[in-house]
Amino acid sequence: MPTRARGFTLLETLVALLVLSFGVMGLIALQGRALQYAVDAEDRNRAALLADELVSLMWLSRTVTLPSATVASWTAQVQNAAASGLPQASATVSDPDALGVVTITIRWRPPSRKAASGDLVYSTKVVVP
Repeated sequence: MPTRARGFTLLETLVALLVLSFGVMGLIALQGRALQYAVDAEDRNRAALLADELVSLMWLSRTVTLPSATVASWTAQVQNAAASGLPQASATVSDPDALGVVTITIRWRPPSRKAASGDLVYSTKVVVP
């Protein structure tokens, strides 16, 4: 009887190793996806902070119409990824509408995102009483 089961333990070990390696590969893929989501969340948070910075300037000056030099400086800050900006970013500030509402829009594309996927967008509306 022992001769019939010869090599069966080796086969069980190889199957267990195969199942374990698939599990480890799944965990590695999950870690990579979690890291990507963390970077995306950090970029979205940075976009919100940059927009809030311009909004605070509007609230301090009590108007939604800021000098063009101020808006240009803020736009340059948004586009400078090396200094707390966003990668491949662009920023627009709309003219006030009839109700005095201004829309601030920030677009960016992380290096890991394909061009065909489109840009990420953060947009907020501002009204200064």
